[in-house]
Amino acid sequence: MKYLVTGAAGFIGFHVAQKLIDRGNEVIGLDVINDYYDVNLKYSRLEFRGIPKSSIKKGELVQSSKFPHYRFIQLDLVEKEPLMSLFEQEKFDVVIHLAAQAGVRYSLTHPEVYIQSNIMAFLNILECSRFYPVKHLVYASSSSVYGANEKLPFSTSDSVDHPISLYAASKKSNELMAHTYSHLFGIPTTGLRFFTVYGPWGRPDMALFLFTEAILKGDPIQVFNFGKMKRDFTYIDDIVEGVVKVADRPARPNPSFDSQNPDPGSSKAPFKIYNIGNSAPVLLMDYIHAVEKGLGKKAKMELLPLQPGDVPASHADVEDLVRDTGYKPNTPIDEGVKAFTDWYLAYYKK
Repeated sequence: MKYLVTGAAGFIGFHVAQKLIDRGNEVIGLDVINDYYDVNLKYSRLEFRGIPKSSIKKGELVQSSKFPHYRFIQLDLVEKEPLMSLFEQEKFDVVIHLAAQAGVRYSLTHPEVYIQSNIMAFLNILECSRFYPVKHLVYASSSSVYGANEKLPFSTSDSVDHPISLYAASKKSNELMAHTYSHLFGIPTTGLRFFTVYGPWGRPDMALFLFTEAILKGDPIQVFNFGKMKRDFTYIDDIVEGVVKVADRPARPNPSFDSQNPDPGSSKAPFKIYNIGNSAPVLLMDYIHAVEKGLGKKAKMELLPLQPGDVPASHADVEDLVRDTGYKPNTPIDEGVKAFTDWYLAYYKK
């Protein structure tokens, strides 16, 4: 089986590619390597996989020096023709599309980036999967699509028609676009609504990274909603296990689909949506205490109101993912946060 993993220099893509490599699959990683956050961290992830920065030339496949079944290409998914050429040349069996412009707050100030990176790029992935058919297209959605919903836990059978950020709207759009291509062209597509992923090699714009950095410097951390947030924090190894299990099980039509009372998470077409989270929400203050414990240092806190685009709580209903794939997240918060803080201290030589 040959896999394309987009966003391979990103947090989740970096780990997913390694999981596939470890089990002997042929993998091509793809990333634009933009500067949304520190590009040095992205290059470090690639170098860790045997792709040194000096070997990367845009549009050219690079062979890993560590893993014979891994190659990497720097490519902008908005550029359709080079992507089409890659699909034609490599004939992928499975595409795991994790590349995206992330971040709720960034979407408030840079909306046009989300249309390019999350809508136009995804359209190109769908077009390539149409003209060079794949057995399965798995793509990253987000828990942000639940938006103004307040009924917990969030279920894929719930309506998600009230996004409260453009980032969320772009991810909802991806789901609608995927369904259209599944219906029209028979492409099996599965969307994964990620719930607050954390762990080693994580993103510098996310809370765990920001908290760790500030605590070590002795700076106050910003604690939104006055610390009354609850998040379904999910450790990266649990996420990767779920992604790969899903990728191994191409979406199928739902034989029980009722057009009079349609289920938003499935279809008559080979289309499926899953939540992928820990399904055990944690108070933000407990998360902060785990960081303090991992660093052996107390945090100074600046308590602030809820930010525009944020939701006060998230909780994933993963019953169908467990039923269909055997997915079973089992990493406790203290253990997962400690793994991150240990990595952070080693990586930044603190």
